[in-house]
Amino acid sequence: MDIRTYVRKLKELGIETITGVPDSTLQVFCGFIGEEDSFPCHITAANEGAAIGIAIGEYLATGKPACVYMQNSGLGNTVNPLTSLAHTDVYGIPVLLMVGWRGEPGTKDEPQHKYMGKITPDLLEVLGIRYSVITGDTTEEELEKAFRNAKEDLLKNRQYALVIRKGAFQKTDGAGYKNDFILGREEAVSEIAGWLEERDLVVSTTGKISREMYEQSDRKIGDHRQTFLTVGGMGHANMIACQIAKRLPERRIICLDGDGALLMHMGNMAVVGEQNPGNLVHICLNNRAHESVGGMPTGAPGLKFCEMAEAAGYRKVFCVKDKEGLREKLSNIRGEQTLTFLEIMVSLGAREDLGRPKETAEENKKSFMKKIADY
Repeated sequence: MDIRTYVRKLKELGIETITGVPDSTLQVFCGFIGEEDSFPCHITAANEGAAIGIAIGEYLATGKPACVYMQNSGLGNTVNPLTSLAHTDVYGIPVLLMVGWRGEPGTKDEPQHKYMGKITPDLLEVLGIRYSVITGDTTEEELEKAFRNAKEDLLKNRQYALVIRKGAFQKTDGAGYKNDFILGREEAVSEIAGWLEERDLVVSTTGKISREMYEQSDRKIGDHRQTFLTVGGMGHANMIACQIAKRLPERRIICLDGDGALLMHMGNMAVVGEQNPGNLVHICLNNRAHESVGGMPTGAPGLKFCEMAEAAGYRKVFCVKDKEGLREKLSNIRGEQTLTFLEIMVSLGAREDLGRPKETAEENKKSFMKKIADY
C-alpha cells in the first residue's frame, strides 16, 4: 500500500495530531510523517499511555480525534487511560489507534512478541474497540470500509483500531535520522563486557543492546550467564536491576539501559535514587533514537539523562562521548560502592550480522539464577 494513500485517509477523518511510540512494523509510516511534516502536530510520546493522554488533550482543545500509533506490546500501557478516561462509560473521547502487529500467529518473531501477538485481537475486543486489519494486500475497497467504520465509531466518541501487519506499506526512500556521536554502541558494550568481574551481574534492556551484550559477553568472557536479557517490557530493566541490587548487596549490579527505554518510565529513576543501592551502576547508552525499531528519534532527543539522574538522587553521575572517557570512568567506578549513573553518548547503527540469543527466555532466566547461586 502507498503510504500517501493511507495518510490521505487519516486526514479525511479530520485528524491533525499524530502521536505515539515508534515500531518497526510502522517504520514506513513513522518515517514518512517525520520527514514530510504531513500533520500540523506530531509528538513522539514517552510511552503509549502518555500518547493517549495527548490524544485526550487534543480532543478537549479542538474537538478533533488524534491518531495514536504503537507496537501491539504498547497496548498494555494504554489500558488505564483508555478504560479510565477515554471509554464511553467515562469521558467518551474518540481516539484512532494504529497498532503494529508483532508476533501475529503463524509468523516468525521474537519470543517477547509471541503471547501479545496471540492475544492482540482478544485484547481489543475486551476493551470494546472495533478494529480492521491492514495488510499489503488490502484493497482500496477494504481500506475504504475500514476508514468508514473508524469514522462511524469516532463520531460516537469511541475508539477504533487499525491493526497493521508487517509489510503493509511500501518502503519509501528517506534520509533517516542521524546524530553526531562517534562512539559505536556495540563498541561501548564491548568495553563494558571486558570490564566485568566474575562477581558482577548485568541486566540489559530490550532491543539491540541485549543482543550486543549477548555476543560481546561470549567474546570477552566466554559466556553470557552473568546477564539477564530483558527482551520485553521496555523501560523496566532498571527496576529489575534495582531489586536484584537490594537483595544481593554483596554483588555489583550493572543495568544496561537505552535512552528510549529510560524515557518510557523515567519516574523509575526517582525510585532508584530513593532506594539508593550502593552496588548498582546504571548505564544509559544514548543515541537519541528508538534504533531497535527503525531509528526514529525519541520524544526528547536532547534530554540530558545525567542531569535527570543527579536530580533523582544518584550519588555519582558521569557522561562520556568517546572510548577513552569510557575506559577512564569504568576504571574509576570499579572500586566504588556508590549508586552511579553513567551516560554514554553513542552513534546510530548496528552490524548487519548482529545475532540473536540462541537460548529461550526461560533458559536465560535459569542460567542467570544458577550464576547467582553458584558464586
